[in-house]
Amino acid sequence: MATSPEPISENPVDFRAPPPSPVASGRLSSIANDEVLTEFLEHSLQVPDLILPDKFFPKQISIENNPPTIDFAALNSDGCDASLCKVVESIARNGCFQLVNHGISSELVGSVQAAATGIFSVSLEKRAEVTRSPEKPYGFEEVHAEEADNVLSEEFVWCRDQGLKLAMDGIAPIGYSNFSEKLETLMTNIEKVCEKILLSLLINSQEKIIHGESKNDEMVQRKEVGTVCCLYKHSQNVLQDEWDRSLRYDVIKMLIRGTDYSHALCFHICDGSSEFHVYSKKGWVSFIPVQNALIVTTGDQIQAWSGSQYKHVIGRPIFRGEEECISMAFLYSPPSFITNFQSSKENTISLGQQVIVAILLTLFYQFSVYLSSHF
Repeated sequence: MATSPEPISENPVDFRAPPPSPVASGRLSSIANDEVLTEFLEHSLQVPDLILPDKFFPKQISIENNPPTIDFAALNSDGCDASLCKVVESIARNGCFQLVNHGISSELVGSVQAAATGIFSVSLEKRAEVTRSPEKPYGFEEVHAEEADNVLSEEFVWCRDQGLKLAMDGIAPIGYSNFSEKLETLMTNIEKVCEKILLSLLINSQEKIIHGESKNDEMVQRKEVGTVCCLYKHSQNVLQDEWDRSLRYDVIKMLIRGTDYSHALCFHICDGSSEFHVYSKKGWVSFIPVQNALIVTTGDQIQAWSGSQYKHVIGRPIFRGEEECISMAFLYSPPSFITNFQSSKENTISLGQQVIVAILLTLFYQFSVYLSSHF
């Protein structure tokens, strides 16, 4: 006989199930849902516009006086001790000085700057064929889309590389030859001035710069294209906010990247600039350059030769005028005879050392004669 089920309790235990999962209403299609999700991600994943704290940006160092103005004719004369002392003191403190009466023709400089305007008029499509790269240390600097708002100047690097000549003849066959010939003449004149200044430093500077630890071999190996010229086309009518943003961007980029070309001295031609800034990792200084003066800054090779007595700095002219301007920076890397000069200095035995050796040899000879006569 079948048993009947037990009666259900009058007060059953209250088991509550979890709430049901939300179910799409079906009113929006999958395409619409994807659009909503895409819009949300675009707004949520944007990188914020960060402003670096001041401690990450080099502080400005106040200077009582502008870097000294050195007369090249006086520096190149016999009694140049006073001028040379000013140079040594200035580059040890600020890494730069101003040079006048240098003999560089202002007409030649003007003709090179005028010819350079045609170089910067090359279209962006053609510039892509002559863009700088690790394999090609010359040509136009590549500007990425995200950097365009922060860049207020264009850059072109010229050197004596045959590859640059062939590439530029292909995209600017008419004006480049004239520009290159004039710039070659100007660079040769600049190198002559650089050579005399550097030799004066090596001969007359403190003992440390000649007999100190040196990394000449490393620097010579890094030199690939010799002296190079960096030409800059500066924008006009730039607002103050744009200047500040661009300046901070350029300084941080320069300090991180350093310089792409090993050099001893850099000669800046920047007539018409409102200010000139000199940057190092410790800070930066600003001054108003003397008209028609060349601004000379020290490079990484000078720092190595001097045992870090002189620091590598980066110079930058500031233009705030209503017209587009072109400035030039010549990064001078000396020929091998400078290295040979230092090596000969380090290997030369002084007169005093020769006298001491002669005395010791004489005493040794007399002692030998004494021993042979008594034994």
